[in-house]
Amino acid sequence: MTLTIGVDVGGTKVAGGVVDESGTVLARARRDTPAEDVGKTRDVIIEVVTELTAGRQIEAVGIGAAGWIDASRSIVQFAPNIAWRDEPLREYVSTAVGLPVIVENDANAAAWAEFRHGAARTADASMVMLTIGTGVGGGVILGGELLRGANGIAAELGHMLAVPDGHLCGCGRLGCIEQYASGSALVRFARSGARQEPDRATLLLDLAGGDPEAVTGRMVTSAAQAGDPVSAEAFAQLGRWLGMAMADLVQILDPQMVVIGGGVIDAGELLLGPTDRSYRESLAQRGRLPVAEIRPAELGNDAGVVGAADLARR
Repeated sequence: MTLTIGVDVGGTKVAGGVVDESGTVLARARRDTPAEDVGKTRDVIIEVVTELTAGRQIEAVGIGAAGWIDASRSIVQFAPNIAWRDEPLREYVSTAVGLPVIVENDANAAAWAEFRHGAARTADASMVMLTIGTGVGGGVILGGELLRGANGIAAELGHMLAVPDGHLCGCGRLGCIEQYASGSALVRFARSGARQEPDRATLLLDLAGGDPEAVTGRMVTSAAQAGDPVSAEAFAQLGRWLGMAMADLVQILDPQMVVIGGGVIDAGELLLGPTDRSYRESLAQRGRLPVAEIRPAELGNDAGVVGAADLARR
């Protein structure tokens, strides 16, 4: 049995795990991400890997990084939420830990995990995954392989245009779907609703101490599950945008499955219901033909770790 390490590097946490061939996480380590400090972020990754290699025979390390990775799977060219610019991450980590290292986009790694070991494991060739968290990530698998593109930065699904001249995105463009179908967008929708209709947002405002600007994503989910109308409508808005984006992707790629992952998926039917309705409506006549099934991700927070480790093994 070969063991590899997967490390999922996000804007707030660095999560690592030792993963076997079946996709089972055997050991874990976690640190906060010092996202504004390139050197400290690198050191935290090395610290996590070093902790996990102690006393184990590890074959390789895979790092899922929130950013644009070059075609050689070694350099983080740009990261919207971490201070990485042309960061030679593979070289630094490999030299420090003495193991082969590959670097992959974090959403690609999560998509690969769901394809190999999660919600899309019954798909034999193709799937699309959208990860809904602070932003919107994505991964595409065609012919049983990750779609990486000529320069290694394909499948940035969160940066498809949704609204011309819309909200400014972290990538520098205006109106990306990430600004309308992410956890950040959910909070914005809920805060706006609470300001405009406080009488319909009593549950949400109670959680936020009466201050709409104090509303968080967890509060929106809790309030919506308890029946708060404004919070439920925030999920409906998010689902509408997400469903439209999914319909566009299905029109172009015709995958076997579409998997929705990320932290927002914890809301269950509050998100999946309006998303599925919007998806079906947006397909119009195409919906009369066989189209991709929508499934919630199964691996949760482990997806990035499992996917990065599996890619390192390959």
